[in-house]
Amino acid sequence: MYNLKFTVDKEKCIKCGLCQKDCISKIIQTDTDGYPCVKDETFCISCQHCLAVCPKGAISVFGKNPDNSDEINNTISPEQLENLIKARRSYRIFKQENIDSETMNKLKNILNWAPTGVNFRDLRFTIVENKDTMVEIKETLYKKLKFLFKFIPLKKSLQPFKQAILDGNDVIFRNAPHMIVVSTNKKAPCKEIDPIIALSYFELYAQSLGIGTLWCGFAYKTLPFSKEVMKKLEIPKTHKLSYVMLFGKPDIKYQRAIQPDNHKITVL
Repeated sequence: MYNLKFTVDKEKCIKCGLCQKDCISKIIQTDTDGYPCVKDETFCISCQHCLAVCPKGAISVFGKNPDNSDEINNTISPEQLENLIKARRSYRIFKQENIDSETMNKLKNILNWAPTGVNFRDLRFTIVENKDTMVEIKETLYKKLKFLFKFIPLKKSLQPFKQAILDGNDVIFRNAPHMIVVSTNKKAPCKEIDPIIALSYFELYAQSLGIGTLWCGFAYKTLPFSKEVMKKLEIPKTHKLSYVMLFGKPDIKYQRAIQPDNHKITVL
């Protein structure tokens, strides 16, 4: 990454060497006075670990002031996080109202902290913020699907969904007022998993705000059938649709966690 702008506040720097030790690309060295410096910035992957690890906030990169970073604290206990994970449910019953702008902005902002492989940060998100826009998207897609049903045979297992759609039931979007669509650069090193990690971050944070979510495989599979909808989503040609999540204020409340069967775990 060029234009690294690696700078050291020598009045704050204690020459602890943590930035050099933690640099994944090993481009941070020390100068003749023992202060950190960069050997070859072209190998930087923009992870900002050097900024994050410095105990005195002496390092700045890309013109970012460490004083503007949130300090890390452990205000949430492992037990609280465990409960949040256990309480997560897939919601299919939503209130027919828009999420307020403050909460929506929080949800959008948290996506910036989702990690990507090799720090290849080129995920794209399309977020439907207005329930009326969701209605337009749904109507356009269902119109296209009803047309395709006349020509494309479906598996027996999908016949009930076909009939439900023909009957006017929203079996794909479950009347969710909002939707987030993530696409990834086709050249991304970890293009298969990066979008899923981002949506996982989004989902858990949404739950902490009282927002329900639904991983929507039906939407992921059917959205591409409508060129009109795909155009509306504004996915660049350099990217491909990766997955879809529905969300909104739940119109149902779960009282307890489920008791799932255990996954198989091999211990070596």
